[in-house]
Amino acid sequence: MITADDETRTLPQGGARAQSTGLLELILRAGSSAEKPMEDYGWFGPDSVAWRVWSYPTALTVGFSRAVVVEELDPFLIAPVKSTSKIYSQPRVRYDRTLRYFATYLFADSRSVAKAAEVLMKVHAAAASSDPVSGLISDPNNPDQQLWIHITAWHSILYTYEMFGPGKLSAADEERYWQECAIAAQAQTIDVEKVPRSREEVRDYFTRMRPRLAASEATQEAMNHLMHAEVMFPPVPPLLKPGFRLFAWLIRHGVIASLPHWQRDLGNVNHPRPLDMMIRPALRGAFAAANISPWVKVRLLGILSPLTVPVAGPMLLGIKPRSEEVLTPAETFARHGVPTPRELYEQLSHDQSIVKYTPSAPLSAEDAAIWAVYRSRRRAGGAVPVASQTCSRA
Repeated sequence: MITADDETRTLPQGGARAQSTGLLELILRAGSSAEKPMEDYGWFGPDSVAWRVWSYPTALTVGFSRAVVVEELDPFLIAPVKSTSKIYSQPRVRYDRTLRYFATYLFADSRSVAKAAEVLMKVHAAAASSDPVSGLISDPNNPDQQLWIHITAWHSILYTYEMFGPGKLSAADEERYWQECAIAAQAQTIDVEKVPRSREEVRDYFTRMRPRLAASEATQEAMNHLMHAEVMFPPVPPLLKPGFRLFAWLIRHGVIASLPHWQRDLGNVNHPRPLDMMIRPALRGAFAAANISPWVKVRLLGILSPLTVPVAGPMLLGIKPRSEEVLTPAETFARHGVPTPRELYEQLSHDQSIVKYTPSAPLSAEDAAIWAVYRSRRRAGGAVPVASQTCSRA
């Protein structure tokens, strides 16, 4: 999640203009921009479990919010997120473009998937930075970091679908879901053999990752900020603001209710325990109502993420592509003449054996000043500087 911020630069800059568009105009635009058919079905298609789970209203709201919150617990992910982050200065832009990236490899045609994967790899290569806590280089294209992001996303989307949506999948459908998770992993540098293929394997993965996770001041700050769902909203009329605030409150507490207590403690994000039970029926009812019509989902998507409508709209409306073909990742990259992410990583990887700061050594005056400016500007809502990078290519 790929970091939560870096993929925002893989998509057209026009999205920034959409952020200032009025609510009514966003709703009207959504209808027209959702009707253009894709070239093909990409990697999945209407019979896939991934389409069923990721198209439910829990996915783009509480599920996606949970994913970006949990992934911040990886200390090597928080370094590039903080040093290049727009999650504070341009939160709605970041949310819009990040969601579009995930929707692309799930719902878009094969050409769009191949292009998005290539562009993101190059963006990530420029975003590597030193982690001030460990002193090591954090490379966003690192296959293990990409796996962490990928699993937190697929697990969060399924978990919130179960918790606030229709409920658990059948055993056969869940098996297919994790098989499709492994297919989607090939949009990044991930070693597909390391991708969990069952609920038990996912639990084992999180058990083995837990000792590697930590929550610094920056982590807690980011987790708390990312649970403020108001960042997803466009400007709204005063009469509608109370309703949007209530929805944001429900999303925040839905995310917290879905987190295990050890993650809440690490992130310093808690709420009264009775809310864990009270929040479920409220969100279940809201999402069931939103799921009543494909056009309702398209227009809600137009409000929350205008850039995602042309990608997910045809899927939501059942518009068939020009070719009803489902491609494998290998066929996709070969057909469109794009290197696979693992092939591209051989050119773009960074040497992560570099130790910029030895244990207990302070940052350089230059780097310390950059982080100080970052904090002051972030609190003021201004531009965030890019931290100095000392990254050698492998």
